[in-house]
Amino acid sequence: MIRIGHGYDIHRLETGRDLILGGVVVPATKGLVGHSDADVLVHAIIDAILGAGSYGDIGKFFPNTNAAYKDISSTLLLQKVNRLISDDGYSIGNIDSTVIIEKPKLRDYIDLMRDNLAKCLKIDIDRISIKAKTNEQLGAVGNEEAAIAHAVVLLVK
Repeated sequence: MIRIGHGYDIHRLETGRDLILGGVVVPATKGLVGHSDADVLVHAIIDAILGAGSYGDIGKFFPNTNAAYKDISSTLLLQKVNRLISDDGYSIGNIDSTVIIEKPKLRDYIDLMRDNLAKCLKIDIDRISIKAKTNEQLGAVGNEEAAIAHAVVLLVK
C-alpha cells in the first residue's frame, strides 16, 4: 500500500531569532517565530507524513498550548512522528519539499538539511528533495515578514 500526504506551514520572521530550517541553523538577520523552534520545513514534512497516514495534523500531536514543546527542536518531533508511522508498519518512500523565503539564499545549506533530515528519519539522503524559492518580492514572504514550506511525502506499507 502507498499513501501520499501534503504538508504546509508558514511562520513569521523577526530579528533576534535563529533561522532553523531542516534542523540546520542558517545564518540570517531574521529567524522564524513559533512555539517550538518554528522550523517551517520540518513542520510541513511532519504534516505531510501525518496526512499520508490519516493521523491528523501537527497540532493534534504537539499543541502549541503544551509547555513541553516550548522551544523544542522540531527534529525531535519529526523523530517521534517517524516512530509512530514505523510502529504502524509504514516507511517513507520519499519526500519532496519547497521552502519559500526571500532571504537568505539557501543553496549552500540544502544538502546539510537533507543530510540532517535523512539521519533523523533513518532513510537515505536520496529520498529527500528540498527546493528553495523566493516569492519575487510579493506578499508577506516577499517583504521578508514570513517563510512558507510545502512538502509531499510518500508512505509505503
